[in-house]
Amino acid sequence: MTAPFDPADLARPAQRRQVADDLLTGVPLAVVVAALSWRLSGGIPAVVAALITLVLLGVVAVHRARRLDLAWLIHRLDARPDCDDSADLLFTADLGPLAALQRARIERRLAADTLDLRAPWSTRRIGLAWLAAALAVIAVLLIPTRSPPTLAPSHEAVATPPGVPHLTGQQLRITPPTYTGLLGRDGGLDLRAPQGSRLDWTLAFAPQPASAALVLPDGSRTALTRRGAVWTARRMLDRPTLYRVVPQVPAGTPLPPLHRLDAVPDAPPQVRVVAPAASLTLVTPGQRHWALAFAATDDYGVAPLAALHLTIAEGDGENVKFREVVLPVHGAGAPAARRFAVAVDLAALKVVAGSDLVAALEVHDTRLPGPQAARSPSVILRWPASGGGGLAMDGVVTRSLPAYFRSERQIIIDAEALIKERPRLDAAKFLSRSDAIGADQRLLRLRYGQFLGEEQEGRAAAPIAPTADAPAAPSAANFGSEGDSLADYGHVHDESEAATLIDPDTRKLLKGALDAMWQAELHLRQGAPPAALPFAHTALKLIKQVQQATRIFVAKVGPELPSIDEGRRLTGKRDGLASQGLTAIAAIPLDATPGGVWAALASSAGASPAQLAALDAWLRSAPADVDPLALTAALDAVGRAPGNAAARHVLRGLLWRALPRPAGVVPRAGADAAGRRYLDALGRER
Repeated sequence: MTAPFDPADLARPAQRRQVADDLLTGVPLAVVVAALSWRLSGGIPAVVAALITLVLLGVVAVHRARRLDLAWLIHRLDARPDCDDSADLLFTADLGPLAALQRARIERRLAADTLDLRAPWSTRRIGLAWLAAALAVIAVLLIPTRSPPTLAPSHEAVATPPGVPHLTGQQLRITPPTYTGLLGRDGGLDLRAPQGSRLDWTLAFAPQPASAALVLPDGSRTALTRRGAVWTARRMLDRPTLYRVVPQVPAGTPLPPLHRLDAVPDAPPQVRVVAPAASLTLVTPGQRHWALAFAATDDYGVAPLAALHLTIAEGDGENVKFREVVLPVHGAGAPAARRFAVAVDLAALKVVAGSDLVAALEVHDTRLPGPQAARSPSVILRWPASGGGGLAMDGVVTRSLPAYFRSERQIIIDAEALIKERPRLDAAKFLSRSDAIGADQRLLRLRYGQFLGEEQEGRAAAPIAPTADAPAAPSAANFGSEGDSLADYGHVHDESEAATLIDPDTRKLLKGALDAMWQAELHLRQGAPPAALPFAHTALKLIKQVQQATRIFVAKVGPELPSIDEGRRLTGKRDGLASQGLTAIAAIPLDATPGGVWAALASSAGASPAQLAALDAWLRSAPADVDPLALTAALDAVGRAPGNAAARHVLRGLLWRALPRPAGVVPRAGADAAGRRYLDALGRER
């Protein structure tokens, strides 16, 4: 039996011709790439670029040659008239007598003829490719050489011996982050730029050093790379720092001065409530929507989509239920100052009589990565239960506790549930939910404050106020009216002792509950529910004791002030009056390290090297109100030139600001508008 026909013997020459044809067409492209790389970056990048291009061309040529397979070969042979459309018989092993006879006839015909299946050369295509490559190479060679950048002269006043490399030119390019929308600019070696900016140094030295680097005070280095006659480096501005440009110089050469890079962090957005004007409003008869408007500002941009967090409190006593709804709100206006307006559908939220609707808008800025979030002050829409309003009545007995004391137990339940879910939440989500529970705690605190005759934001002597969303002052036209007072503050204002509980024991319990709720709210707002739970339990215990009282009495008359002793008026008698001298305040001793250096700098000898070294060590643990970068730069200037009076003066001034102020000394407040007008009038009369 005759062995099957081997297709490789016929297809291999055609495949080799295909690879060679494709390479001859593609090699001009590698030549152009190499010429362009050599023009822009030099010889080594040109060789690398050419090799990569040739490898890619070889891969493409081999892939194209593999298409000349058995199917292609049978198709080419069947196109010959001497194969009688029976070329597939040449590649079949087991054939019948007639098929074997036909295959033998075809083999004799093919053996008698020279079989060449190679495609002809693509002469025209190859010629055009090489012609285009030649023109491209000529164009690349005619491109003018890029001149070195124009650098600003260096202002580093460093005395260097002749022949020692020193900085002669400088350019620092600042490219702010894309999300800021700021354009790139050039600056000096000392600059202030947004955090996350890309800094590109272009420096020139004379004579050329063997190497150079940007050296930070902590010893870290950023190497400079030589590109022709200039040296370049790149670094991201992620934090404020100091650095100096240090070329390779002989030992003992004075160090160049320090330069300062200030990174300006992206501030979080600010949100304020535009409407309603007061933080507490009452539902009007027939009201179906609640119009809300917020203004959000940011140093670079506010995201156009915000989230309106709505909390609906339903029920009374300790059976209050809370529902939370989040609505998307689209902003309008410029990116840096957007306005968010929405009309909340009360019917869609199923707000009914006896409910409170608390709203707060959460916005994000456009910082990448990690947008920053901010939340507006909360505003409250109150729908009093029918028959309510007992607080507006004077001189009667009213039952108030069931209508105004909300569920402290629900706060505890929510906080405990959040603590259990903490392992499954990220830090931002955990803090957001803890802050939301703190907002609910604030609502309860404001309720209790009303019964103690306090303002909307609580007592003036409260420990710490976790929010700053105080209601706006009433207008002069409505000041004193009953409806305005109720709408703005939720209760009729009166003197604190006469408008509150008459029973001293009950008042004491309520004050204790209010103080405990202050602390619970504080820890919840700071993202520490475990620390808030003990205070919440204390508040709940005190609430239960207060609820055992059956009545709360509202004041009927005003306060009774002590009478004035008419016998002492206008007599000039000073019996019983004594001089009260001021208590002496012990002086705070100055810190030995900065105080000693400050005093030594005033002398002609100046500070000793040991004192300067001690000050450098003190800077590593300096107080928070001290600028360590400025002090480090001034200290370095004095260390490099101890006799420089200007450098010593700068360091001494910075140390004076770092020294502690004596106790009891308060800076004098500046004059207000009326005071400035008075002083201006005095100046004109002179």
